[in-house]
Amino acid sequence: MTPWPRGVLFDMDGVLTDNNAHHRQAWREIARDLLGLDLTDHDLDTKVDGGRNPEIQARLTGREPTPEEARALHDAKERRYRDLAFGNLREIAGLGAYLDELDARGVPYALVTSADTENVEFGLEALGLHDRFVNRVLGSDVTRGKPHPEPFERGARLLGLEGRDCLAHEDAVAGVRSAAAAGCTVCALSTTQTPEALLAAGARWTVPDFTTWLATHPYDRT
Repeated sequence: MTPWPRGVLFDMDGVLTDNNAHHRQAWREIARDLLGLDLTDHDLDTKVDGGRNPEIQARLTGREPTPEEARALHDAKERRYRDLAFGNLREIAGLGAYLDELDARGVPYALVTSADTENVEFGLEALGLHDRFVNRVLGSDVTRGKPHPEPFERGARLLGLEGRDCLAHEDAVAGVRSAAAAGCTVCALSTTQTPEALLAAGARWTVPDFTTWLATHPYDRT
């Protein structure tokens, strides 16, 4: 039987909760209002999903934003996201049972997200997971966001491990690339991308939710 990973790293958006529609709607509105851009579905798929907001802003506009521009867009976009998501967040099916199993087996886990502190607190409180994810790497903790490996390298180190010791759960192509580049084995959730795109980015497995993962994972079940 395959031994369990020594640690597990979770992205938040699209992994703990299927909230991508709220983020995409917020990006559409704020890109129109602040950048004068009407984003297409292709723009959202290729430029928005994955990474920190200043990096996304640069991809959308073709230039690096000033610190003031980046802060204004970030604050407006995330405020609009929280308005849209308030009262509408639910955990991905099977997440609670999966965390229970990790706890029972003594496998530590951490959050590795591009989100800021306010969104993380908002999301974890809404899902009742605040006390379960005490180990966290946020967008503000890294100098290079996903798809660079730094976020997942930091997540592994937070658990006292190397990336090769960890299983990572991601939903975005940039996130999968980040985790794979850090040496993690990746099980991606197909909440925001097709299984084919996630496998091409470096995922070993894809599942629609954690209920499926609990039923199909290859790790020792004894």
